[in-house]
Amino acid sequence: MALIVQSLFFKPTILSHEAISVFDMFKIGVGPSSSHTLGPWRAAQFFTQSLEKKNILDEVIRLEILLYGSLAKTGVGHGTDIAVQLGLSGDDPVTFDVNNITAKINDIKAMKKLLLSGRHEIDFDPAEDIEFLMSESLPFHPNALTFLVELKNGDTIAETYYSVGGGFVQQEGETGTEKNEVILPFPVNTAHDLLHWCRSTGMGIHEVVIENEAAWRQEASTRAGLLNIWRVMKECIYRGCHAEGFLPGGLNVRRRAPAANKKLMQGKEYHDYNSWAIGVKDGGQNFNYILDWVSCFALAVNEENASFGRVVTAPTNGAAGVIPAVLHYYISFCEGSTEDKIIQFLATASEVGSIFKKGATISAAMGGCQAEIGVSSAMAAAALTECMGGTQRQALMAAEIAMEHHLGMTCDPIGGLVQIPCIERNTMGAIKAITASQLALQSAPDFAKVSLDGVIKTMWDTALDMNSKYKETADGGLAVNVPISLSEC
Repeated sequence: MALIVQSLFFKPTILSHEAISVFDMFKIGVGPSSSHTLGPWRAAQFFTQSLEKKNILDEVIRLEILLYGSLAKTGVGHGTDIAVQLGLSGDDPVTFDVNNITAKINDIKAMKKLLLSGRHEIDFDPAEDIEFLMSESLPFHPNALTFLVELKNGDTIAETYYSVGGGFVQQEGETGTEKNEVILPFPVNTAHDLLHWCRSTGMGIHEVVIENEAAWRQEASTRAGLLNIWRVMKECIYRGCHAEGFLPGGLNVRRRAPAANKKLMQGKEYHDYNSWAIGVKDGGQNFNYILDWVSCFALAVNEENASFGRVVTAPTNGAAGVIPAVLHYYISFCEGSTEDKIIQFLATASEVGSIFKKGATISAAMGGCQAEIGVSSAMAAAALTECMGGTQRQALMAAEIAMEHHLGMTCDPIGGLVQIPCIERNTMGAIKAITASQLALQSAPDFAKVSLDGVIKTMWDTALDMNSKYKETADGGLAVNVPISLSEC
């Protein structure tokens, strides 16, 4: 298809108030990457919806997808091409049966046909019609993809989308204000804003969040939604602790969570998640035992994520194991198993994550792994601290400590896969979150030298200074210094 695409490049705008819901920060989806899998999947859905709104979907005779920058360089390892095809087919990442992904993609490849939006069949050859533009990048964000279509009457249409991290998608030409028309009672863009509202109202961080969520829905719906987020997280942990074998992609990485789970359970009998969770808790309070479980929880989630399993962005897929691991630690070893405490944990974590998104980034393609593992560790640290009885200032201090010790972390996935070093980094992020929480709980924030807003600015400055080869391109770091040959991709 000979199309000339003229891009109207735009710069990100600083909004006076950006309304981000807890369900924007925590999204149910499919691994292995929120920016490279979930985001492109959503972008493909948005594109077909755009065609339907214009009443031209049935007029499409040809479709081509261009992947730029980081999406091109690590797109195969992250399943970007797979995600785009599923999104164009009308499948939804929240509900699509992950066990059917391979069969669906193989059918498209074999038949060279795509059922656009689930109803309009067009000729489509993934090998020819999905282009990985390794040397091209668009100015606004490294994760860009363009959809090109030709209509029956000869007209052509091009739409460009950016996957900006955590499953968030922005179409070229949007200012960002279109999706932020909700007016919150307690608008928060910075940690200073959040602390102001907590002081003036006497509310905890999670209470501010719940009040703000009322701008979108009834409190009962928010509570139910958060408990559903936890349901998906804990089911992911349980699956990951029992799914043996090797991860897909060619690195031949063996799953470690099942072996760790078997060793730690020491022959205890169980038949479902609830009886398993009791067995975990009954094992005692030995430091090494707890430490091993936290690592096991995190490994389990991210091994599922690497296998195209169902996970929750927290705030991204690559960092999806940190918050579930710390929350499960709190439930198992700190008496935090009530619904109120689970809701408190997730609400507090989401607010800290949204502040990072507004003040810096949660995209590894923009900021390296500090934007994923670092942010998730900060989120978990703040949540754990508030749930453990810490003050609002101690919670924000914990978030600062966690991020301070992730500053400058590069994103250098071997083979472009979310496996090495990504999976182990989730265990490190979880442990750092717990350590940061303990430090904050034993400290007086009055004497802290670094604020959360200060560390967020530093993280963003670091992101801007970081060489692009350390930003999810697999062009530097471990990705080029570890001599591992891929056998499948």
